[in-house]
Amino acid sequence: MSIAFTPELVVAVAAVAAVAGAVNGVAGFGFAVVGTMALATVLDPAAAVVFMILPIFAVNLSLVGELSGAQLRTCGRRFGPLLGAALLGTIVGMVLLERLPEAPLRVGLGLVSLGFVATAQQSVSIPGIGRIREGCFVESPGAMAGVGGVSGVLFGATNVGVQLVAYVRSCDLSHGLFVGVVAMVFLGLNGVRVAAAGVLGLYPDLAFVAGSLGAVVPAVLGVRVGARFRDRVSETRRRAVVLGLLAVIGIRLLLGGFGVV
Repeated sequence: MSIAFTPELVVAVAAVAAVAGAVNGVAGFGFAVVGTMALATVLDPAAAVVFMILPIFAVNLSLVGELSGAQLRTCGRRFGPLLGAALLGTIVGMVLLERLPEAPLRVGLGLVSLGFVATAQQSVSIPGIGRIREGCFVESPGAMAGVGGVSGVLFGATNVGVQLVAYVRSCDLSHGLFVGVVAMVFLGLNGVRVAAAGVLGLYPDLAFVAGSLGAVVPAVLGVRVGARFRDRVSETRRRAVVLGLLAVIGIRLLLGGFGVV
């Protein structure tokens, strides 16, 4: 999983981080999905997932400031089962990540990307999905543990945590509180992932770690630039940009996984 950082690759990584950050700044979400999926088109998919851990951590760090100390404690208790189960699931996902072959993982990431697009557009009707949401998306310790565990495995292996976002969104929080709680969850998960990646040997060398740290700069700058344009772009256009980008990336990953390109 070691990477040779050629000048061309450094430019590509910086561009991906900046664009993903800008998308997140404009739309309020999408950094992890867009950044990971885009990098997976030029890097080994497992390397792309691990490489993005530090930038994702940095992007969410500032958003935790949306919560006061009292809110952090209250939300920590309220969503404790969700976070605890997600932490365990994330570690399981990271263990599986190292064992998955490149081509199937690339195809899997492509399907996740396209699935995200289809779900967000509500263009695909899945039988029984309403019943699942009614049974699982309730605020109880059992539901939190179930959603957190399954979502954690997917997040650990792919950097995709849309199920966690959807669950928190279903809890009827104000927008500011919602943003802060989501940031708290992903900040905690990625903090553990940084340590777990080191213990599991997922960082192949210091150059890889340095490159990941370096990507933090364009990622954070991209978020700040994108945030300035947030009020100038309509919700429809924000969603169209994010989903269109993910659709193109998803198709590219599928073609690469099947050896077409």
